[in-house]
Amino acid sequence: MNEHRLMKPQRAVGIVGYGSYIPMYRLPGAEVARVWSGGGGGPVREKAVAGLDEDTVTISIEAARNALARAGIEPQALRAIWVGSESPPYAVKPASTLVAEALGATPYLLAADFEFACKAGTEALQTALGLVGAGMGDYALAIGADTAQGRPGDELEYTAASGGSAFVVGPAEESLATLVASISYVTDTPDFWRRAYQHYPSHGGRFTGEPAYFHHTQAAATALMEELDAKAEDFDHAIFHQPNVKFPMRAAKRLGFTTRQVEVGLLSNAIGNTYAGASITGLSAVLDVAAPGARILLVSFGSGAGSDAFVWEVTEEIVNRRDRAPKVADYIRRRVEIDYALYTRYRGKLKGV
Repeated sequence: MNEHRLMKPQRAVGIVGYGSYIPMYRLPGAEVARVWSGGGGGPVREKAVAGLDEDTVTISIEAARNALARAGIEPQALRAIWVGSESPPYAVKPASTLVAEALGATPYLLAADFEFACKAGTEALQTALGLVGAGMGDYALAIGADTAQGRPGDELEYTAASGGSAFVVGPAEESLATLVASISYVTDTPDFWRRAYQHYPSHGGRFTGEPAYFHHTQAAATALMEELDAKAEDFDHAIFHQPNVKFPMRAAKRLGFTTRQVEVGLLSNAIGNTYAGASITGLSAVLDVAAPGARILLVSFGSGAGSDAFVWEVTEEIVNRRDRAPKVADYIRRRVEIDYALYTRYRGKLKGV
């Protein structure tokens, strides 16, 4: 065992409340293909698109309200609110303070924005676990939310979606799912980037797979399972970041997981999943159905590059609080299909208009 790899808080902690929010508008992958390649399908069936009155802040607020409803605590009890995103509405001004004010959690708390591509949400979650685990406060709120975009005609247009999830971290004795342990793994791998004043990100194509996604995802998951002396069959559910449909299934297979273990948290085909709340929205979907005693592996990925891996154990309390807020499946069913023209308008793709 390498004690330098494993992250375990001094105080037992877990998820006291969780919630998600997914905009109702859906852009079919076939519609993107119609415009740019003359027809056919895309790598995902459809993706969620934020409306004209939605951004990272509004998405964060809705997800946070759902998480607080399940937690059953007052916003003033929060000692920190952290928002992870790669598409905040302001270049200079934190989204977290807006969220804190809207929730009624101000003024005595920490507030900050996190950035690490699609793992910004789990980065915020790691920090919340550390703060509560160190006894600096009883509750902290971690959010991952985005209105991610891809350059018109780029393959990212099929998957770069809008949505978010929030988690209230608190004492283990109040938790719906307790943390067993976590590990984070990062390197400087430039697979995805966007410089200041550029509207759309660039990516390394196939380079985003083997040296980036698969290396970091597998390294983090393998290290955590080794430290806990766990095997794939010891888990009821496994959740991996979902930049497309194939990557998470390939990673799961390499690590020994079955389709059954992965399918509940696999949302990319329904709502897209290239955004900062992607993997934790998969965790929300699993918590919506997981039985008490279930063991869950969550592995995020963020370009640049890094992965956070967590093991959770679901408690009996999940049964009492699961129905206090809308489930991920409720948001998936609430859909309005749009065409590429409306998508272009909603996401402001006509620059200068």
